[in-house]
Amino acid sequence: MAPKKQRWGMISLVTLGTIFNYLTRGLLGVAAVYLMSDLAITEKEYSWVNIAFQLGIMMQLVAGYLMDVIGLKLGFGLFALAWAIITMLHSVAGSWQILAGLRALMGFAEGTAQPGGMKAVAEWFPAKERGFAAGFYNIGASFGSMLAGPLLAVAIYLGSWRLAFVIAGGFALVWVAMWFRYYHSPKQHPNLSKEEREYIESGQEPALAATGSRPTLWSLLRQRNTWGIAIPRMLADPTWATLSFWMPLYLMKERGFDIKQLALFVWLPFLTADIGCLAGPTIARWLQGRGVSLINARRWAFTVGASFMLSMVFVAKVSNPYTALALFCFVGFAHQTLSITVITMASDLFRKNEVATVAGIAGFCGNLGVLIFTALVGGLVAVVGYDPFFVALAVLDVVAAIWLWTVVRDRAPESAT
Repeated sequence: MAPKKQRWGMISLVTLGTIFNYLTRGLLGVAAVYLMSDLAITEKEYSWVNIAFQLGIMMQLVAGYLMDVIGLKLGFGLFALAWAIITMLHSVAGSWQILAGLRALMGFAEGTAQPGGMKAVAEWFPAKERGFAAGFYNIGASFGSMLAGPLLAVAIYLGSWRLAFVIAGGFALVWVAMWFRYYHSPKQHPNLSKEEREYIESGQEPALAATGSRPTLWSLLRQRNTWGIAIPRMLADPTWATLSFWMPLYLMKERGFDIKQLALFVWLPFLTADIGCLAGPTIARWLQGRGVSLINARRWAFTVGASFMLSMVFVAKVSNPYTALALFCFVGFAHQTLSITVITMASDLFRKNEVATVAGIAGFCGNLGVLIFTALVGGLVAVVGYDPFFVALAVLDVVAAIWLWTVVRDRAPESAT
């Protein structure tokens, strides 16, 4: 058996789950105009629905800790089962309050995506492949978001926006069955060859092995590097929420797109985001090949993405709607270039039995940033428009890059600090 076979099969399974995770969460944004009309929801109430989701998904630190405790297979599978069922229940929502409640529960369940994905990467991949493995499974985030528009168009053609949530939840249930059937850790995989196991283990840093007792949540919260990667997540994640939840509404209300145009074009920024998922690791790997340390290579990759994010400033200023769409596409690429870089750093700086918890802490901060940003957009967009928020997104990523260079410290081989 080829040494490289099983680990890429496992991360492909994680990628498929990520696709359904982001498809189910992304449907709300593309369906916004229709459900807002159907349920008589204002932009302010729509923002509260999104805030409910962010409050739920901020519990990533709890979800990540649980997966470190009970294991990835059981933990990820149970949470995925919950989000699949909750997605289907969206189809019977009769008010914005019920929808907000469902989104809160869904956010908590779906918050396992990044901690679970990074835990799988830490378990299955040597250091030199972790960036590409993380980029690979994060393609699922962009691809799932890409599918939301076409799926909604099909559902509306067949009768109602509500059908889209039923279909997406059904897909997720199928994946849950696949997960429980096929996922195994490297230690338990029945078909993992000796050569591949040795390849994985020999390429991992001894200091990051899951040795000794698992540290407490409090001890991880006290570590400098935890906040070194968590704060950039808080500053950068609002961009993804803008693409997922506000961009479709912006294109329809401010740029005059109809459902046909939305279905044809709204997926394009997520396609370029897929390219960004691989661009970040490629930049880091290229720099490592020229003598730059792993952590500094990650920081440079993040900085490149942050500089590209400055294009966000011009989205509301251009007159042509397709030029605005093209800028959204470049922003999607830029954001995922930097986002996948900082997400991967959890596996570069922490032990295997800490990764999901630290990724959860960073996810909590990321979604706190999204919550604050969403509340501001919902409350002020009708007064000041979208332009100030687009400018803010560009500036926040530059600040995040400065923070990453200032706060993160490379981990000494013998130390956890």
